[in-house]
Amino acid sequence: MADGTKAVVDTSTADAAADEAALAAAIDELAVAKDTAGRASAVDGEVAPTAAAAPGKNRADVDGKNTDGSTDGSPDGDAPGGAAVRGPEASVSEETSEITAPLSVQEIAAELAAGAARKKPAPAAAPAPAKRRPTDPQPTVDPRDTATLPRTLPAPQHRSGDMIGHRYLLEECISETDTFSSWRAVDEKLRRAVGIHLMASGHQRARKVLAAAKSAALLGDPRFVQVLDAVQEGELVVVVREWLPHSSDLARLLANGPMEPHEAYQMVRQVADAVAAAHRRGQAHLRLTPRCVLRTDSGQYRINGIAVDAALRGLPPEDSTEDAQRTDTRAIGALLFAALTHRWPYPEDRYDLRGLPKGLQNVAPDQVRAGVHKGLSELAARALFDHPPHHAEPITTPEELVRAIAQMPRIRQPEPELPAYPVPPRHNTHSLPTAPNPTRVADPAVAPLPASSRPTASRRMKRRLRRVAKATAWTVALGAIGVASWQFVDHLRHTNNGGGTAATSSPLPSVSSTAPSPQASNHNPAPIAIKDAQSYNPLGDGAEGKDTLANAIDGKPETQWITQWYEDQFAPNLYKAGTGLLIDLGSPQPVNSVNVQFVGNHTAELRVPNAAATANPKGAPLSDYSVVGKKSGPAADFSLDNPVTTRYLLIWLTGLPKNSEGKFQGRVAEVKVTG
Repeated sequence: MADGTKAVVDTSTADAAADEAALAAAIDELAVAKDTAGRASAVDGEVAPTAAAAPGKNRADVDGKNTDGSTDGSPDGDAPGGAAVRGPEASVSEETSEITAPLSVQEIAAELAAGAARKKPAPAAAPAPAKRRPTDPQPTVDPRDTATLPRTLPAPQHRSGDMIGHRYLLEECISETDTFSSWRAVDEKLRRAVGIHLMASGHQRARKVLAAAKSAALLGDPRFVQVLDAVQEGELVVVVREWLPHSSDLARLLANGPMEPHEAYQMVRQVADAVAAAHRRGQAHLRLTPRCVLRTDSGQYRINGIAVDAALRGLPPEDSTEDAQRTDTRAIGALLFAALTHRWPYPEDRYDLRGLPKGLQNVAPDQVRAGVHKGLSELAARALFDHPPHHAEPITTPEELVRAIAQMPRIRQPEPELPAYPVPPRHNTHSLPTAPNPTRVADPAVAPLPASSRPTASRRMKRRLRRVAKATAWTVALGAIGVASWQFVDHLRHTNNGGGTAATSSPLPSVSSTAPSPQASNHNPAPIAIKDAQSYNPLGDGAEGKDTLANAIDGKPETQWITQWYEDQFAPNLYKAGTGLLIDLGSPQPVNSVNVQFVGNHTAELRVPNAAATANPKGAPLSDYSVVGKKSGPAADFSLDNPVTTRYLLIWLTGLPKNSEGKFQGRVAEVKVTG
């Protein structure tokens, strides 16, 4: 307008007319092959009201918007899906280019309506901004979406002697994967050894590793190896952890064989307590392996890599609480299984341990190796398997595992064996020159004691020998004085009563002696009937060869009592020191000799129970049996210097021959006892 105002022109009528004309032309073009101008006029009568009923939609098309409601931002009119849209006519012809028969007006209108509904999204379906996961209040790196970062990025290449962050000097590469490397380094500022993980900061896992390290550092539990620092240095992500120089991981401890029951009990108890405490604070390990469990020189177990190891290897830390608890509980069960059997409970060989055959899956440790502690075997199966053997209830959380361990009878540590001290050589000590520190001549047949224990042990033994010698001398002296006094008083009494003749005619009383009489030495040995034979197993894992026990005392050498088979030979420092055959004579009888016939070369000891073991000989510990003889070979003839009066005799097998399958197995053909 001339006065500066803007003129508002209503173009709705013109736009509607133009849209109707365009739509009618398109319909006429489609229907010309089937009908004449009368059919075309019918099309005008059908479609025009529909087009008029939606003027807004037609106006949007004319104004330069696509039929799906989006603005065509490209000169060629490319839709977001990639199809070129050049106007209503082009759209109709493109949709009908593959139709082989003409359509009716109603079919064309239905196709157009369906196409418009299919292409035009609902207003609520507009693409919303991607929902971000909650990030740390103080992000350590650029808080951009990690989906744009590369999934794999090579581990940073470093060598010994490189300096990281102007502080950490790399010394030795412990392990290296495609995405990260682990090093032993020195903190030049504090002059201490540390462990370092290095990862490229552009890796997709970098932010998760930093977040996991930060949460592990806040845990503050001394049972876990502490995370000391977690930073990004340029293109590197650096995680610094505590280094324990005087420790050994569980894989190294199991290199020589399975653990003794008390040590396995201590391991699983300490690890379960620590993991349960971490879960109560919202932390999970998710990758608990024998390499992560460290035993210090003081006997304490510490756990390495909580949350960090899983993040480094891309394990999903966003699992639910229940899944994380089950994962860690199953991992503790696998550690206990390996400690008891020296086998990895899965088919593959891992951590220098052989895996189980596929036919032995879902079996308890005591079915894999003989001599395994029954309670620990059941505990490992319940923690490891979702369906434990014998319909036992599975353990699914570390807290439940801690309660189950607390309900077990405590496994006591075995008493250490006293060192065998050498017998001093018999020689004339008076002929040796006297000196402040006389030189001792070492016996070449006796191995010297360790240097750490030699001085204190020798002093203690000297003190004990002096005390025993003094006590023995006093006892003998007092006994001699007492006997002499009693004889003198008795002699005086007889002298006063009957004179000298009575004294000489009355013999002095003889002192009792344990020396055998001549009749006893000339006694002919007689066989003693054996009432029963039982299997003696101090570990309590069941009787061995219970179906063949009677063969050892039936008088037939061709029949034998057969033990279980073992993968390894008996040894005191391995899982089992031996197995035994308990002979019952029915009543206490003097025993002169015991003859045992074997099949193959065996090593055996003859033991007799003390007073504590007589009440329950089968359940008494091995320390309640005294060794009276030891033999090796295909037969053992135990001849006793002095008869032993006892009801029970224990034949303790400490060495077994190999059977035809290469397994260690014992066979006792016959046992004979004479008295």
